[in-house]
Amino acid sequence: MMEQTDYHNAVLLKETVDGLAIEPDGVYVDVTFGGGGHSREILNRLGPNGKLYAFDQDIDALANTIDDERFTLINENFRYIKRFLKFYGVKEVDGVLADFGVSSHQFDVAERGFSTRFEADLDMRMNQENELSAFQVVNEYDEEALRHVFLQYGELRQAPAMAREIVEARKTSPIKTSEQLKTVLKRFLNHRKENKVLAQIYQAIRIEVNQEIEVLKELLLQMPQILKPKGRLSFISYHSLEDRLVKRFIRNGLFEGEPERDMFGNFEVPLKKVGGLIVPTKDEIKINNRARSAKLRVAEKI
Repeated sequence: MMEQTDYHNAVLLKETVDGLAIEPDGVYVDVTFGGGGHSREILNRLGPNGKLYAFDQDIDALANTIDDERFTLINENFRYIKRFLKFYGVKEVDGVLADFGVSSHQFDVAERGFSTRFEADLDMRMNQENELSAFQVVNEYDEEALRHVFLQYGELRQAPAMAREIVEARKTSPIKTSEQLKTVLKRFLNHRKENKVLAQIYQAIRIEVNQEIEVLKELLLQMPQILKPKGRLSFISYHSLEDRLVKRFIRNGLFEGEPERDMFGNFEVPLKKVGGLIVPTKDEIKINNRARSAKLRVAEKI
């Protein structure tokens, strides 16, 4: 096996893999391979007949592949999990792990455009072959669409004014870089909260570029179909939009509203939660500050 790299520090490593309740001969999926930290821990707990499939749409992640006959890395978006598992002859699995955070590598490579720390072209594509980039969102979305992105995905109260500012500024020339975007929105970035607001702006654009909410919904909807009875999901979210979807789907099998009840007032859902919400310890946050907003939820197929 390859040694662990600094590509990404796996968050809640033990807790997330513990959540899967690994069976030595089981079949598991890590849908967010990244630097391979969670995958390596799963393999450490699998026996010789166990199997692990991993997904990552970022071509950079392929450099971290693991030389192990029990392991298969699929360079695709996890929204296609059922399709690609079927291609490999797998109908049901014993567990699915997901860490929905942006990898340290993606944040630290300036030209990927994920971090507020660097001057970079507006990009933010997790799959670098995708057509839609941050440049197009900022320069081609109309005012109403921009307002929706900032309000829905960044939870920014000043979303309408921000959208107007961008539309007005780009009439003169395109907004091509992160620094240009900061300049256009500088009146919203008071010194005390600049980093927080910038992070919300970047989050909103990144979620839109990568269709993160739609992709998460597609993944969740496939869980009852591909998990075996008593199969587990162990999912880490980093912001309230994701966590809310995971929590609601585990509780209701729906993203909105309540499931229909029978004449006795009971309703059936495909999953049941296992334990409560798990968050990183102070010690983990001290070692890896990017873990600070992580929320882990575990569920089991009924």
